[in-house]
Amino acid sequence: MNMFYRSVLTVAMFSFYSTSWADKTFRDCPDCPEMVIIPAGSFDMGSNNGEVNEKPVHRVTIAKPFAMGMTEVTQGQWKAVMGSNPSNFSNCGDTCPVEQVSWNDVQGFLQKLNAKTGKQYRLPSEAEWEYACRAEGKQEYCGSDYVDSIAWYSNNGGFTTHPAAKKQANAWGLYDMSGNVGEWVEDIYHDNYNGAPTDGSAWPGDGAKRVLRGGSWNYGPQGARAAYRGWFEPSFRSNRYGFRLAKALP
Repeated sequence: MNMFYRSVLTVAMFSFYSTSWADKTFRDCPDCPEMVIIPAGSFDMGSNNGEVNEKPVHRVTIAKPFAMGMTEVTQGQWKAVMGSNPSNFSNCGDTCPVEQVSWNDVQGFLQKLNAKTGKQYRLPSEAEWEYACRAEGKQEYCGSDYVDSIAWYSNNGGFTTHPAAKKQANAWGLYDMSGNVGEWVEDIYHDNYNGAPTDGSAWPGDGAKRVLRGGSWNYGPQGARAAYRGWFEPSFRSNRYGFRLAKALP
C-alpha cells in the first residue's frame, strides 16, 4: 500500500476503533522511523517521591493526538538522512540507537528529514514524552514497575547500547522509553515545575540547558524512572544520549 494512504488510513482507524495501540503505526518513507499514534488525554506529571526537580506534580492535558517514534532514532535511520554515523557504539549496528549527538545536532537531522519527506518532525515536549512514557499507567518506569523487563540500564546494559525494541514495550507500543539512551526533548530546563505549561507544549525560557529523559545504558534504575529529568547544554554530546521523534497529526 502507498505509504501516504497507509498513513491516512491509520489516522482514520484511530478515530473509530479501540484495538491494540501496536496497530496504530505508520511510516512516511521507507527509511523513516515507525511512528505510533498517541491519543489525547490528561495525566499527572512529575513525582512526589523523586527528585526536587520533579515537583510539584501537576495535571497536564494534551488536547489532540500526536505521533511518537516507536523506538529511538537508530544509527541506520540517522545514516539514511545524514550520510554518516557519529555513534560511539557503531559496532552495535544499524538497529541500535544513534548516540553521540547533541541537541543542536538533532536540529540538523530534523531539517534534513523534513526536507526529504515534506513533513514536520520535531522533538517531543517534555510533557508529551512523559505522557507517552506513562501510557495511562502509574508504573515507576515506562511500562512496568520491574525495570529489567523494559530497560537496558547499568545493571544489565553491559556498558553499551543495544538494538532497539528488544525489551518489553509499554501499553502504547513504545520501546526503550526507559534506558538504552537518554532522549533529548524540546524544552529548556527549569529547576522545578512551578509555572510549567499544562497543555503539553514545550516550556521555553532563557536557560542554557535542554532536558533529557529516560536514563541510559549506564544509568542506575533511578535514572530510568518515568519522572526522572536530566539536562545538559544543547552542544553536549555523549554516548549515553540520543533522541526520539514526535510529529503533529493532521
